[in-house]
Amino acid sequence: MGVLVMVVWGATPVVTRIATDELDALVVAVLRTVLAGLVAVPLVAMTSRRPPSGRRARLLLVVSAAAGFVLFPVVYTIGQGRTSAMHGTAILTALPVFTGLYAAIVFRRRPGTWWVVGCALALAGEAVIVAVRTGGDGGEASIVGDLLVLTAALVVSAGYVAGALLVPSGFSSAATTYWGVLLGALALAPLGIGLVVADGLPDAGASAWAAVLFLAVVTSIVGYVGWYWALAHGGIGRIAPLQFLLPVSGFALAALVLDERLTLPLAVGAVAVIAGVALARRP
Repeated sequence: MGVLVMVVWGATPVVTRIATDELDALVVAVLRTVLAGLVAVPLVAMTSRRPPSGRRARLLLVVSAAAGFVLFPVVYTIGQGRTSAMHGTAILTALPVFTGLYAAIVFRRRPGTWWVVGCALALAGEAVIVAVRTGGDGGEASIVGDLLVLTAALVVSAGYVAGALLVPSGFSSAATTYWGVLLGALALAPLGIGLVVADGLPDAGASAWAAVLFLAVVTSIVGYVGWYWALAHGGIGRIAPLQFLLPVSGFALAALVLDERLTLPLAVGAVAVIAGVALARRP
């Protein structure tokens, strides 16, 4: 399940670039969550699942919703609109490091040696990808865009841990996602209304709208359901390093769809990332 989610999420930087080519980045971010919230309404009704009742569970749901469906879409989409898909994919590869560290803090558990070694190797590969700017990755990869994507990764990792902690308490991964999206949609809806009042209805082609729908349904709902389930059942520390596989699908799609070129530094960095995954997942 975790590997499948990574393949899907690897397309997110590419799809986001397609959407932001025709639509304002803030509009894409708001539409992504609000449309996902509309899709989640009948899903919640069919499952008859109410929000968690305990104080701790409610706090985890709020953290998960705020990080994953409010702050991350806004900060990430604006950042991805200012950098290349390959750079965005490479930076998101740091997600398992942040996720694992947050989990270690929550559980007060020291990470294992192989996890540390694997993450260090993968981060070294990411440093090569991000730092060596050859200009061959298609599009303009700005420092500001890279830093915004990195900030978004730091934020959403906390949401991953919060959402995963809800599942063992009896709140399913699907319910965690549905209610998180609903809360996120309610939070961003006023901003969406304000954007429509100020600028009118967004005007874009079919490809941009298809990209927004992909982000809303596949990335925000299907991806999160699968990821929360994988983290909760496979262990956060063990499953989180799978996020290092993002470059595999992300780079391939960026090259095929956006005509971004896979340079030697990108290839070397990707190999280091995959090797880091193998080490981090050792028992």
